[in-house]
Amino acid sequence: MRSPAEFDSETSGFISSGEFWTLLQKHGSELDPHKLDVLLALAHSSADGKICYQDVLNLMCNKRSNSFRRAILQGNRRLCDKTLLEESSLDLTQRLIRHVAYETLPREIDRKWFYDNYTGCPPPWFMITVTIVEVAIFVYYGLLLDRFVLQVTHSQFLKKNPLVYHPQLRAQAWRYLSYMFMHAGIEHLGVNVALQLLVGVPLEMVHGALRVGFVYMAGVLAGSLAVSVADMTAPVVGSSGGVYAIASAHLANIVMNWSGMRCQFKLLRTSFALICMSLEFGRAVWLRFSPSSYAPCPHPSFVAHLGGVVVGITLGVVILRHFGQRLADQSLWWIFLGGSVLFVVFAVLWNVFAFSMPGLRLPPPP
Repeated sequence: MRSPAEFDSETSGFISSGEFWTLLQKHGSELDPHKLDVLLALAHSSADGKICYQDVLNLMCNKRSNSFRRAILQGNRRLCDKTLLEESSLDLTQRLIRHVAYETLPREIDRKWFYDNYTGCPPPWFMITVTIVEVAIFVYYGLLLDRFVLQVTHSQFLKKNPLVYHPQLRAQAWRYLSYMFMHAGIEHLGVNVALQLLVGVPLEMVHGALRVGFVYMAGVLAGSLAVSVADMTAPVVGSSGGVYAIASAHLANIVMNWSGMRCQFKLLRTSFALICMSLEFGRAVWLRFSPSSYAPCPHPSFVAHLGGVVVGITLGVVILRHFGQRLADQSLWWIFLGGSVLFVVFAVLWNVFAFSMPGLRLPPPP
């Protein structure tokens, strides 16, 4: 490709649409078909006859700038190339990658971009690792307590447990995250593991471990902090805060991009996911208000589920809606991130000062 100076005599950083079309006609046959689609979309998006040369270089180097989003919104309607679904002679791995693209991304160019650039390295290690650790710890405590169903109702469940969040042990800061590895029973673990693998793994393949892991852990932290503020006397267990964060973000993204999503049976599957999440939430509410097995301490709180949902429909949705984009360029990202930081600061101050309020009766340490 020629240098920008040959097209940009005024060193403005832009080249004319005519020169750009000349480049595409001359070198288009040398490009990957899907990358050519992206460049065509960028060309169609130019309303003023100018294209940023750096945007072209970014696209050629697999870097997606904000202009890429504009290209999709403005130019994608004019493209007529066949979709991924129409491509044949794909092996099993390619079919899996295509399936994940259609499960998670609402725009065809996004799907093609992911399909072309996904290498499987690194694999979706975060969700798989978290799931393995959660199952291992649950099995260990199940054998120790000799109970797997409604394990949380065992009178010794909280005794000398280094992971569970307990209001009397809130000074042990790791418990605000480590509680995610304990579960109320196999029914609780089963729902969380299923959602982590069916929703979390595809999202991690598309958006990466850093972004999906951030949403997940933010949901876990928001869950325990929400419990410490709204249900001050209750302990909390389970990864529901993180699970509900990624699941809520994914479902909200599907609803907001309903016409663009091409996943099969999306109405049935969305309804089924909402029903499963509602039943799990209902189980948590029932357990919280059922007679405690270790009175005066109540059973674990359900508020962590709600904390996860809030994270999912704010930070999570912003991340999923901007596949491959710099989050620092998105104003909503900073608004929701700022709101989250303010909540964390408020919750920390609440934990420092509010638990000394007169009349508040905390359960004894386990």
